[in-house]
Amino acid sequence: MNTFDYLIIDIGSTYTKQRVFNEHALVASVQASTTVDHVLEGITAGNKVLKDQLGVDKIEAKHVLSSSSAAGGLRMVAIGFMMRVTAKAAKEVAMNSGSKILEILSNEDPGDYKVQVLKEINPDIILLAGGTDGGDENAIVENARLIIESQVKATVVIAGNLNAQREVATILRDGRVPYIRVPNIMPTIHELRVKEAREVIHREFIKQITKAKGLHAIQQVITNDKIIPTPGAVLMAAELLAKGTYQTEGLGNIMVVDLGGATTDVHSVIPEYEELDPEERGLVVTNEKQVSYRTVEGNIGMRVSAMGVINAVDPRVILEKKAMNTKETVSQFIEYCEKLESEPDYLPQSKQELVFDELIAQTAVEVAIKRHGGRIATEADASRGYMPGMPMGRDLRMITTVIGVGGVFAHNSEEKSKHIIQSAFKERGPYLLPENPSVIIDKDYLMFAAGSINEVDPDYAMEVMKKKFIS
Repeated sequence: MNTFDYLIIDIGSTYTKQRVFNEHALVASVQASTTVDHVLEGITAGNKVLKDQLGVDKIEAKHVLSSSSAAGGLRMVAIGFMMRVTAKAAKEVAMNSGSKILEILSNEDPGDYKVQVLKEINPDIILLAGGTDGGDENAIVENARLIIESQVKATVVIAGNLNAQREVATILRDGRVPYIRVPNIMPTIHELRVKEAREVIHREFIKQITKAKGLHAIQQVITNDKIIPTPGAVLMAAELLAKGTYQTEGLGNIMVVDLGGATTDVHSVIPEYEELDPEERGLVVTNEKQVSYRTVEGNIGMRVSAMGVINAVDPRVILEKKAMNTKETVSQFIEYCEKLESEPDYLPQSKQELVFDELIAQTAVEVAIKRHGGRIATEADASRGYMPGMPMGRDLRMITTVIGVGGVFAHNSEEKSKHIIQSAFKERGPYLLPENPSVIIDKDYLMFAAGSINEVDPDYAMEVMKKKFIS
Protein backbone atom coordinates (compact mmCIF):
# COMPACT_ATOMS: atom_id res chain seq x y z
CA MET A 1 0.00 0.00 0.00
CA ASN A 2 1.30 3.46 -0.93
CA THR A 3 1.89 5.90 1.88
CA PHE A 4 1.64 9.45 0.58
CA ASP A 5 3.50 12.40 2.03
CA TYR A 6 0.60 14.76 2.79
CA LEU A 7 -3.19 14.84 2.81
CA ILE A 8 -4.37 18.43 3.27
CA ILE A 9 -8.01 19.18 4.14
CA ASP A 10 -9.57 22.63 3.99
CA ILE A 11 -13.07 22.93 5.43
CA GLY A 12 -14.88 25.98 4.13
CA SER A 13 -18.40 27.19 4.77
CA THR A 14 -19.49 25.91 1.33
CA TYR A 15 -16.85 23.51 0.04
CA THR A 16 -14.34 21.11 1.55
CA LYS A 17 -11.16 20.75 -0.51
CA GLN A 18 -8.66 17.91 -0.20
CA ARG A 19 -5.20 17.67 -1.76
CA VAL A 20 -2.80 14.70 -1.77
CA PHE A 21 0.95 15.24 -2.26
CA ASN A 22 3.78 12.82 -2.88
CA GLU A 23 7.41 13.56 -3.68
CA HIS A 24 6.70 17.32 -3.74
CA ALA A 25 3.96 17.00 -6.34
CA LEU A 26 0.15 17.26 -6.26
CA VAL A 27 -1.10 13.78 -7.16
CA ALA A 28 -4.85 14.05 -6.45
CA SER A 29 -7.43 16.69 -5.57
CA VAL A 30 -11.13 16.93 -4.89
CA GLN A 31 -13.72 19.50 -3.88
CA ALA A 32 -16.97 18.44 -2.23
CA SER A 33 -19.81 20.27 -0.51
CA THR A 34 -19.23 20.89 3.17
CA THR A 35 -21.77 18.88 5.16
CA VAL A 36 -23.11 21.20 7.84
CA ASP A 37 -24.51 18.45 10.08
CA HIS A 38 -21.20 16.61 10.36
CA VAL A 39 -18.12 17.74 8.45
CA LEU A 40 -16.62 14.24 8.34
CA GLU A 41 -19.40 13.20 5.95
CA GLY A 42 -18.19 15.70 3.38
CA ILE A 43 -14.59 14.63 3.93
CA THR A 44 -15.52 10.97 3.54
CA ALA A 45 -17.39 11.69 0.29
CA GLY A 46 -14.36 13.48 -1.11
CA ASN A 47 -12.07 10.74 0.13
CA LYS A 48 -13.89 8.20 -2.05
CA VAL A 49 -13.18 10.32 -5.13
CA LEU A 50 -9.51 10.61 -4.14
CA LYS A 51 -9.22 6.83 -3.82
CA ASP A 52 -10.65 6.40 -7.31
CA GLN A 53 -8.21 8.97 -8.69
CA LEU A 54 -5.26 7.25 -7.04
CA GLY A 55 -6.45 3.69 -7.58
CA VAL A 56 -6.08 2.72 -3.94
CA ASP A 57 -8.38 1.16 -1.35
CA LYS A 58 -7.25 3.45 1.45
CA ILE A 59 -5.38 6.74 1.60
CA GLU A 60 -2.50 6.58 4.03
CA ALA A 61 -0.44 9.74 4.54
CA LYS A 62 2.51 10.55 6.78
CA HIS A 63 0.93 13.90 7.56
CA VAL A 64 -2.77 14.78 7.58
CA LEU A 65 -3.23 18.53 8.10
CA SER A 66 -6.25 20.80 8.14
CA SER A 67 -7.30 24.41 7.71
CA SER A 68 -10.78 25.80 8.10
CA SER A 69 -12.92 28.87 7.70
CA ALA A 70 -16.19 27.09 8.48
CA ALA A 71 -16.79 28.69 11.87
CA GLY A 72 -16.57 32.21 10.46
CA GLY A 73 -13.85 33.41 12.83
CA LEU A 74 -13.82 34.59 16.43
CA ARG A 75 -15.86 37.70 17.21
CA MET A 76 -13.38 40.28 18.46
CA VAL A 77 -13.67 43.74 20.00
CA ALA A 78 -10.51 45.82 20.35
CA ILE A 79 -10.23 48.41 23.12
CA GLY A 80 -7.34 50.85 23.28
CA PHE A 81 -6.26 54.39 23.99
CA MET A 82 -6.07 56.12 20.59
CA MET A 83 -8.52 55.08 17.87
CA ARG A 84 -6.13 55.07 14.91
CA VAL A 85 -3.40 53.25 16.81
CA THR A 86 -5.79 50.63 18.20
CA ALA A 87 -7.36 50.10 14.78
CA LYS A 88 -3.95 49.57 13.20
CA ALA A 89 -2.80 47.16 15.89
CA ALA A 90 -6.08 45.22 15.96
CA LYS A 91 -6.00 44.77 12.19
CA GLU A 92 -2.48 43.36 12.40
CA VAL A 93 -3.40 40.98 15.23
CA ALA A 94 -6.46 39.73 13.35
CA MET A 95 -4.59 39.30 10.07
CA ASN A 96 -4.22 35.52 10.20
CA SER A 97 -5.32 34.57 13.71
CA GLY A 98 -8.87 33.49 12.91
CA SER A 99 -10.52 36.55 14.44
CA LYS A 100 -12.95 39.05 12.96
CA ILE A 101 -12.97 42.62 14.29
CA LEU A 102 -16.53 43.75 14.96
CA GLU A 103 -15.82 46.98 16.86
CA ILE A 104 -12.91 49.18 17.88
CA LEU A 105 -13.26 51.32 21.00
CA SER A 106 -10.92 54.05 22.20
CA ASN A 107 -10.46 56.76 24.80
CA GLU A 108 -12.71 58.95 22.67
CA ASP A 109 -15.73 56.76 23.51
CA PRO A 110 -17.67 57.32 26.76
CA GLY A 111 -17.52 54.52 29.33
CA ASP A 112 -21.24 53.76 29.21
CA TYR A 113 -21.05 53.47 25.42
CA LYS A 114 -18.22 50.92 25.67
CA VAL A 115 -20.24 48.85 28.13
CA GLN A 116 -23.28 48.96 25.83
CA VAL A 117 -21.25 47.86 22.80
CA LEU A 118 -19.71 44.96 24.69
CA LYS A 119 -23.12 43.78 25.87
CA GLU A 120 -24.63 44.00 22.38
CA ILE A 121 -21.76 42.26 20.56
CA ASN A 122 -20.96 39.74 23.32
CA PRO A 123 -17.55 39.00 21.73
CA ASP A 124 -15.50 35.82 22.01
CA ILE A 125 -12.26 37.79 22.36
CA ILE A 126 -11.49 41.26 23.70
CA LEU A 127 -8.12 42.65 22.66
CA LEU A 128 -7.26 45.04 25.50
CA ALA A 129 -4.52 47.37 24.30
CA GLY A 130 -3.41 50.88 25.19
CA GLY A 131 -0.28 52.78 26.08
CA THR A 132 3.27 52.26 24.90
CA ASP A 133 5.59 50.76 27.51
CA GLY A 134 6.28 53.64 29.88
CA GLY A 135 3.32 55.60 28.51
CA ASP A 136 -0.32 55.96 29.60
CA GLU A 137 -1.49 53.41 32.20
CA ASN A 138 -4.85 54.83 33.25
CA ALA A 139 -6.83 54.01 30.11
CA ILE A 140 -6.15 50.26 30.07
CA VAL A 141 -6.94 50.00 33.80
CA GLU A 142 -10.22 51.88 33.41
CA ASN A 143 -11.17 49.75 30.39
CA ALA A 144 -10.58 46.59 32.43
CA ARG A 145 -13.12 47.86 34.98
CA LEU A 146 -15.61 48.56 32.17
CA ILE A 147 -15.21 44.99 30.90
CA ILE A 148 -16.14 43.72 34.37
CA GLU A 149 -19.13 46.07 34.39
CA SER A 150 -20.35 44.74 31.02
CA GLN A 151 -20.51 41.16 32.42
CA VAL A 152 -19.47 39.64 29.08
CA LYS A 153 -17.90 36.18 29.11
CA ALA A 154 -15.17 36.88 26.55
CA THR A 155 -11.53 35.94 27.00
CA VAL A 156 -9.49 39.12 27.39
CA VAL A 157 -6.08 39.30 25.75
CA ILE A 158 -4.14 41.87 27.80
CA ALA A 159 -1.82 43.40 25.22
CA GLY A 160 -1.11 46.94 26.40
CA ASN A 161 1.38 48.82 28.57
CA LEU A 162 3.47 46.23 30.42
CA ASN A 163 3.69 48.42 33.52
CA ALA A 164 -0.10 48.31 33.92
CA GLN A 165 -0.70 44.66 33.04
CA ARG A 166 -0.43 43.31 36.61
CA GLU A 167 -3.11 45.69 37.88
CA VAL A 168 -5.32 44.91 34.86
CA ALA A 169 -4.92 41.17 35.46
CA THR A 170 -5.88 41.60 39.12
CA ILE A 171 -9.05 43.50 38.17
CA LEU A 172 -10.09 40.83 35.65
CA ARG A 173 -9.25 37.95 37.99
CA ASP A 174 -11.28 39.48 40.82
CA GLY A 175 -14.14 39.94 38.35
CA ARG A 176 -13.85 36.29 37.26
CA VAL A 177 -13.11 37.20 33.66
CA PRO A 178 -10.66 34.86 31.87
CA TYR A 179 -7.57 36.61 30.57
CA ILE A 180 -4.23 35.95 28.89
CA ARG A 181 -1.25 38.31 29.13
CA VAL A 182 0.99 38.90 26.11
CA PRO A 183 3.72 41.48 25.39
CA ASN A 184 2.53 44.97 24.47
CA ILE A 185 1.44 44.95 20.83
CA MET A 186 2.80 48.50 20.44
CA PRO A 187 5.78 48.84 22.80
CA THR A 188 7.01 51.99 21.03
CA ILE A 189 5.53 54.42 18.54
CA HIS A 190 7.66 52.82 15.80
CA GLU A 191 6.95 49.18 16.52
CA LEU A 192 4.12 46.68 16.29
CA ARG A 193 4.68 43.37 18.09
CA VAL A 194 1.69 41.19 17.31
CA LYS A 195 3.05 37.65 17.02
CA GLU A 196 2.28 36.58 20.59
CA ALA A 197 -1.24 38.08 20.61
CA ARG A 198 -1.96 36.50 17.24
CA GLU A 199 -0.85 33.06 18.46
CA VAL A 200 -3.02 33.31 21.56
CA ILE A 201 -6.08 34.18 19.49
CA HIS A 202 -5.26 31.37 17.06
CA ARG A 203 -5.37 28.91 19.97
CA GLU A 204 -8.76 30.29 20.98
CA PHE A 205 -9.88 29.91 17.34
CA ILE A 206 -8.98 26.22 17.46
CA LYS A 207 -10.95 25.76 20.68
CA GLN A 208 -14.04 27.36 19.14
CA ILE A 209 -13.85 25.74 15.74
CA THR A 210 -13.58 22.26 17.23
CA LYS A 211 -16.87 22.92 19.02
CA ALA A 212 -18.66 23.17 15.67
CA LYS A 213 -20.82 20.13 15.05
CA GLY A 214 -18.61 17.28 13.86
CA LEU A 215 -15.52 19.44 13.51
CA HIS A 216 -14.01 18.16 16.76
CA ALA A 217 -13.70 14.81 14.99
CA ILE A 218 -11.07 16.33 12.70
CA GLN A 219 -8.65 16.23 15.61
CA GLN A 220 -8.88 12.44 15.45
CA VAL A 221 -7.91 12.50 11.77
CA ILE A 222 -5.11 15.07 11.59
CA THR A 223 -1.58 14.19 12.66
CA ASN A 224 -0.93 17.41 14.57
CA ASP A 225 -3.02 19.49 16.97
CA LYS A 226 -3.41 22.50 14.69
CA ILE A 227 -6.34 23.63 12.59
CA ILE A 228 -5.13 26.72 10.78
CA PRO A 229 -7.52 29.52 9.76
CA THR A 230 -7.61 29.30 5.95
CA PRO A 231 -6.60 32.95 5.38
CA GLY A 232 -3.68 32.35 7.72
CA ALA A 233 -2.59 29.35 5.65
CA VAL A 234 -2.71 31.40 2.45
CA LEU A 235 -0.71 34.21 4.06
CA MET A 236 1.95 31.81 5.35
CA ALA A 237 2.28 30.36 1.85
CA ALA A 238 2.61 33.86 0.43
CA GLU A 239 5.34 34.74 2.94
CA LEU A 240 7.26 31.58 2.13
CA LEU A 241 6.91 32.07 -1.63
CA ALA A 242 8.08 35.68 -1.37
CA LYS A 243 11.06 35.06 0.90
CA GLY A 244 12.11 31.59 -0.25
CA THR A 245 14.30 29.20 1.72
CA TYR A 246 18.04 28.65 1.93
CA GLN A 247 17.62 26.15 -0.93
CA THR A 248 15.25 28.11 -3.17
CA GLU A 249 15.14 31.81 -3.94
CA GLY A 250 11.72 33.38 -3.43
CA LEU A 251 9.76 35.49 -5.87
CA GLY A 252 10.36 38.68 -3.92
CA ASN A 253 7.57 41.24 -3.54
CA ILE A 254 4.25 39.51 -4.20
CA MET A 255 0.52 40.06 -3.79
CA VAL A 256 -2.18 37.39 -3.51
CA VAL A 257 -5.78 38.17 -4.46
CA ASP A 258 -8.16 35.58 -2.99
CA LEU A 259 -11.58 36.15 -4.54
CA GLY A 260 -14.31 34.13 -2.85
CA GLY A 261 -18.07 34.02 -2.84
CA ALA A 262 -18.44 36.10 0.32
CA THR A 263 -15.16 37.97 0.74
CA THR A 264 -12.17 39.23 -1.19
CA ASP A 265 -8.87 38.92 0.66
CA VAL A 266 -5.68 40.65 -0.46
CA HIS A 267 -2.29 39.68 0.96
CA SER A 268 0.95 41.47 0.11
CA VAL A 269 4.44 40.45 1.21
CA ILE A 270 7.37 42.84 0.70
CA PRO A 271 10.50 41.16 2.11
CA GLU A 272 12.74 44.21 1.59
CA TYR A 273 10.88 45.99 4.42
CA GLU A 274 12.69 43.65 6.83
CA GLU A 275 15.82 45.76 6.29
CA LEU A 276 14.22 49.01 7.51
CA ASP A 277 15.18 50.38 10.90
CA PRO A 278 12.39 51.82 13.13
CA GLU A 279 12.95 55.41 12.04
CA GLU A 280 12.78 54.49 8.34
CA ARG A 281 9.61 52.53 8.99
CA GLY A 282 8.02 55.61 10.52
CA LEU A 283 5.26 55.98 13.09
CA VAL A 284 3.02 52.93 13.40
CA VAL A 285 -0.11 54.99 12.87
CA THR A 286 1.00 56.56 9.58
CA ASN A 287 2.66 53.72 7.69
CA GLU A 288 1.94 50.36 6.09
CA LYS A 289 5.53 49.15 5.91
CA GLN A 290 4.99 45.80 7.54
CA VAL A 291 6.57 42.92 5.63
CA SER A 292 3.22 41.10 5.51
CA TYR A 293 -0.10 42.85 5.21
CA ARG A 294 -3.63 41.56 4.72
CA THR A 295 -6.95 43.25 4.13
CA VAL A 296 -10.38 41.67 3.91
CA GLU A 297 -13.36 43.06 2.05
CA GLY A 298 -16.04 41.22 3.98
CA ASN A 299 -18.97 42.42 1.87
CA ILE A 300 -17.47 42.03 -1.61
CA GLY A 301 -17.51 38.66 -3.34
CA MET A 302 -18.74 36.62 -6.28
CA ARG A 303 -21.92 35.19 -4.77
CA VAL A 304 -23.11 35.85 -1.21
CA SER A 305 -21.66 39.37 -1.40
CA ALA A 306 -22.41 40.17 -5.05
CA MET A 307 -24.64 43.06 -4.05
CA GLY A 308 -21.72 44.49 -2.11
CA VAL A 309 -19.87 44.90 -5.40
CA ILE A 310 -22.54 47.11 -6.94
CA ASN A 311 -22.89 48.98 -3.65
CA ALA A 312 -19.18 49.80 -3.87
CA VAL A 313 -19.27 50.81 -7.55
CA ASP A 314 -22.26 52.13 -9.49
CA PRO A 315 -23.53 49.31 -11.77
CA ARG A 316 -23.62 51.78 -14.69
CA VAL A 317 -19.89 52.37 -14.27
CA ILE A 318 -19.25 48.62 -14.12
CA LEU A 319 -21.28 47.89 -17.27
CA GLU A 320 -19.61 50.74 -19.15
CA LYS A 321 -16.46 48.62 -19.27
CA LYS A 322 -18.23 46.33 -21.76
CA ALA A 323 -20.29 49.09 -23.42
CA MET A 324 -23.43 47.56 -21.87
CA ASN A 325 -24.66 50.60 -20.00
CA THR A 326 -28.33 50.63 -20.99
CA LYS A 327 -31.27 51.02 -18.64
CA GLU A 328 -32.46 47.49 -19.41
CA THR A 329 -29.03 45.90 -18.90
CA VAL A 330 -28.47 47.76 -15.62
CA SER A 331 -31.74 46.37 -14.33
CA GLN A 332 -30.80 42.86 -15.48
CA PHE A 333 -27.38 43.16 -13.85
CA ILE A 334 -28.87 44.20 -10.50
CA GLU A 335 -31.37 41.33 -10.67
CA TYR A 336 -28.52 38.92 -11.40
CA CYS A 337 -26.55 40.11 -8.35
CA GLU A 338 -29.65 39.76 -6.18
CA LYS A 339 -30.13 36.23 -7.49
CA LEU A 340 -26.54 35.30 -6.64
CA GLU A 341 -26.98 36.44 -3.05
CA SER A 342 -30.12 34.35 -2.61
CA GLU A 343 -28.78 31.35 -4.59
CA PRO A 344 -24.99 31.18 -3.98
CA ASP A 345 -24.63 27.92 -5.94
CA TYR A 346 -26.13 29.44 -9.09
CA LEU A 347 -23.97 29.23 -12.24
CA PRO A 348 -24.29 31.47 -15.34
CA GLN A 349 -26.78 30.15 -17.87
CA SER A 350 -26.20 32.53 -20.78
CA LYS A 351 -23.47 34.56 -22.47
CA GLN A 352 -24.79 37.69 -20.78
CA GLU A 353 -24.58 36.10 -17.34
CA LEU A 354 -21.02 34.96 -18.08
CA VAL A 355 -20.14 38.59 -18.86
CA PHE A 356 -21.89 39.71 -15.66
CA ASP A 357 -19.77 37.24 -13.66
CA GLU A 358 -16.60 38.54 -15.28
CA LEU A 359 -17.56 42.13 -14.46
CA ILE A 360 -18.33 41.26 -10.84
CA ALA A 361 -14.92 39.62 -10.55
CA GLN A 362 -13.07 42.51 -12.19
CA THR A 363 -14.77 45.05 -9.96
CA ALA A 364 -14.27 43.06 -6.76
CA VAL A 365 -10.55 42.69 -7.50
CA GLU A 366 -10.13 46.36 -8.40
CA VAL A 367 -11.92 47.62 -5.29
CA ALA A 368 -10.07 45.22 -2.98
CA ILE A 369 -6.62 46.05 -4.39
CA LYS A 370 -7.20 49.80 -4.24
CA ARG A 371 -8.39 49.55 -0.64
CA HIS A 372 -5.41 47.37 0.22
CA GLY A 373 -2.90 49.78 -1.30
CA GLY A 374 -2.11 53.41 -0.67
CA ARG A 375 -2.35 56.51 -2.83
CA ILE A 376 -0.69 59.81 -3.52
CA ALA A 377 -1.86 62.51 -1.11
CA THR A 378 -3.84 65.25 -2.82
CA GLU A 379 -3.99 67.60 0.17
CA ALA A 380 -2.05 68.32 3.33
CA ASP A 381 -2.73 66.37 6.53
CA ALA A 382 -0.74 67.89 9.37
CA SER A 383 -1.70 65.23 11.93
CA ARG A 384 -0.29 62.46 9.75
CA GLY A 385 2.57 64.48 8.30
CA TYR A 386 1.42 64.30 4.68
CA MET A 387 1.89 66.92 1.99
CA PRO A 388 0.34 66.91 -1.50
CA GLY A 389 2.24 64.54 -3.78
CA MET A 390 3.52 62.32 -0.96
CA PRO A 391 2.74 58.58 -1.01
CA MET A 392 0.49 57.48 1.85
CA GLY A 393 -0.47 53.97 2.86
CA ARG A 394 0.80 50.67 1.45
CA ASP A 395 2.99 51.25 -1.63
CA LEU A 396 2.29 48.41 -4.05
CA ARG A 397 4.37 49.81 -6.92
CA MET A 398 7.23 47.49 -5.95
CA ILE A 399 5.05 44.37 -6.28
CA THR A 400 6.40 42.24 -9.14
CA THR A 401 4.08 39.21 -9.01
CA VAL A 402 0.33 38.91 -8.41
CA ILE A 403 -1.26 35.51 -7.72
CA GLY A 404 -4.96 34.91 -8.29
CA VAL A 405 -6.73 32.46 -5.96
CA GLY A 406 -10.41 31.47 -5.98
CA GLY A 407 -13.06 29.60 -7.91
CA VAL A 408 -13.49 32.23 -10.61
CA PHE A 409 -9.81 31.81 -11.49
CA ALA A 410 -9.68 28.03 -11.07
CA HIS A 411 -12.68 27.45 -13.35
CA ASN A 412 -11.90 29.94 -16.11
CA SER A 413 -9.17 29.88 -18.73
CA GLU A 414 -5.80 31.20 -17.64
CA GLU A 415 -6.05 33.97 -20.22
CA LYS A 416 -9.42 35.16 -18.93
CA SER A 417 -8.31 34.88 -15.29
CA LYS A 418 -5.21 36.97 -15.93
CA HIS A 419 -7.32 39.56 -17.75
CA ILE A 420 -9.62 39.88 -14.72
CA ILE A 421 -6.65 40.72 -12.49
CA GLN A 422 -4.80 42.92 -15.00
CA SER A 423 -7.92 45.01 -15.54
CA ALA A 424 -7.64 46.15 -11.89
CA PHE A 425 -4.49 48.12 -12.71
CA LYS A 426 -5.76 49.99 -15.78
CA GLU A 427 -7.45 52.97 -14.11
CA ARG A 428 -4.67 53.83 -11.68
CA GLY A 429 -5.61 57.35 -10.69
CA PRO A 430 -3.73 58.37 -7.52
CA TYR A 431 -3.40 54.78 -6.28
CA LEU A 432 -0.02 53.16 -5.60
CA LEU A 433 -0.74 50.01 -7.62
CA PRO A 434 1.68 47.42 -9.04
CA GLU A 435 3.31 48.53 -12.27
CA ASN A 436 3.09 45.83 -14.94
CA PRO A 437 3.40 42.81 -12.61
CA SER A 438 3.49 39.23 -13.84
CA VAL A 439 0.26 37.38 -13.02
CA ILE A 440 0.09 33.76 -11.87
CA ILE A 441 -3.14 31.79 -11.43
CA ASP A 442 -3.41 29.20 -8.64
CA LYS A 443 -5.51 26.80 -10.70
CA ASP A 444 -5.07 23.95 -8.23
CA TYR A 445 -5.74 25.85 -5.00
CA LEU A 446 -2.20 25.12 -3.82
CA MET A 447 -1.72 28.16 -1.59
CA PHE A 448 -3.82 26.94 1.35
CA ALA A 449 -2.20 23.50 1.13
CA ALA A 450 1.34 24.90 0.97
CA GLY A 451 0.59 27.09 4.00
CA SER A 452 -0.46 24.03 5.99
CA ILE A 453 2.60 22.04 4.88
CA ASN A 454 4.80 24.98 5.84
CA GLU A 455 3.96 24.30 9.49
CA VAL A 456 5.68 20.90 9.18
CA ASP A 457 8.30 21.31 6.44
CA PRO A 458 8.90 24.73 4.80
CA ASP A 459 11.31 23.23 2.26
CA TYR A 460 8.67 20.73 1.09
CA ALA A 461 6.05 23.47 0.87
CA MET A 462 8.41 25.67 -1.13
CA GLU A 463 9.18 22.84 -3.53
CA VAL A 464 5.44 22.30 -4.10
CA MET A 465 4.98 25.97 -5.00
CA LYS A 466 8.20 26.13 -6.99
CA LYS A 467 6.86 23.50 -9.41
CA LYS A 468 3.78 25.60 -10.10
CA PHE A 469 4.74 29.23 -9.56
CA ILE A 470 8.48 29.61 -10.21
CA SER A 471 9.67 28.99 -13.75
